[in-house]
Amino acid sequence: MKKVLLGFITLIMSINLTAGDKLYEKAKELAQKYIIVDTHIDLPLRLNNGWEDISKKTASGEYDYIRVLEGGLNVSFMSIYVPPRLQGTPEAKQYADNLISLVEKIAISYPDKFALANSVKDIVGNFEKGLISLPMGMENGAPIENIDLLKFYYDKGIRYVTLTHAKWNNICDSSYDEERKWHGLSPFGKEIIKEMNRIGMIIDISHVTDETFYQVIELSKTPVIASHSSCRFYTPGFERNMDDDMIKTLAKTGGVIQINFGSDFIDEDYITRKKEYRAEVENYIEEHHLDKDNPQVEEFKKNYSEQHPLGYSTVKKVADHIDHVIKLVGVDYVGLGSDFEGVGDTLPDGLKDVSMYPNLIYELLKLGYTENDIQKICSGNLLRVWQQIEDYAAAN
Repeated sequence: MKKVLLGFITLIMSINLTAGDKLYEKAKELAQKYIIVDTHIDLPLRLNNGWEDISKKTASGEYDYIRVLEGGLNVSFMSIYVPPRLQGTPEAKQYADNLISLVEKIAISYPDKFALANSVKDIVGNFEKGLISLPMGMENGAPIENIDLLKFYYDKGIRYVTLTHAKWNNICDSSYDEERKWHGLSPFGKEIIKEMNRIGMIIDISHVTDETFYQVIELSKTPVIASHSSCRFYTPGFERNMDDDMIKTLAKTGGVIQINFGSDFIDEDYITRKKEYRAEVENYIEEHHLDKDNPQVEEFKKNYSEQHPLGYSTVKKVADHIDHVIKLVGVDYVGLGSDFEGVGDTLPDGLKDVSMYPNLIYELLKLGYTENDIQKICSGNLLRVWQQIEDYAAAN
């Protein structure tokens, strides 16, 4: 009887394994079949620190052509990130222009692999040619010091602007900044929203305060996006993510939230462990009257990390965030905004680089999502919003 029972258990496990294998093969198939859009990748920042040949597999980093092909990523929004420390200086524009030049250099250096993309039509055309599209989004509108510069950057290929970053700027307040300079949008920021609508530029509300978000929604004539934010439902008190009411408001106006992959954004347990680590380091510095750059502090950090490893979140948790949005507002208002190359060593297990999108699709299939659902999440929703914005500008 015992042998029969063991045999039955082995058979069931074999069936389950086979089913799981088939589902994963399906995930890999879908990753290649449909366009995948990721709205936030900080590759320009990485290349600004030293040019690399990304046409081959690189020894470091999270993005290169070989891994892009493996993961099925067709559209990589290149983040033109402007550090808040440069705000209000000529260097802000210089920095942004330099990063744009780096993206152009990728397309020029590898024309059989990458191409710039300024419209939904470009995206579809590049996909049909087997080219990886490189549209651009500016993270932090600090270089836009007058209305004319908005059109200047549109003509340079910028297709969305994340209104601010970690500090209030001349457009609006930041969720990371305790100082609320404008209590939402500045007077200039309100003009920027109108002009973005007029010229057909996507408005990105990642990084803004809640006040700013609702003011943008009220002013904008087109849907807006959160290019790399996750659900505050799983990270209570983390204003950088969107709460349920904001997600509902976003959906009512046709917008889309693109889920950030970083463990800091998706997992409260990880956030708690990180806070404990930082507190221990600060206590050690205080108790021993040390400068934070003292070698003793580095030694303490190393020993503490070995004894209390932070660990990472998981690809399943990213799927949970997507699932939460869908249960809240439906499948038409969520997509992918990984923040690859931008969140440091915090990426979850199963989503460490651009080769791993099939792992996320696999988790969504396990949750019961259909092929049509997967297509919407991977690109359909974002491309629908982008097309609406293009159409509005063309009609006005």
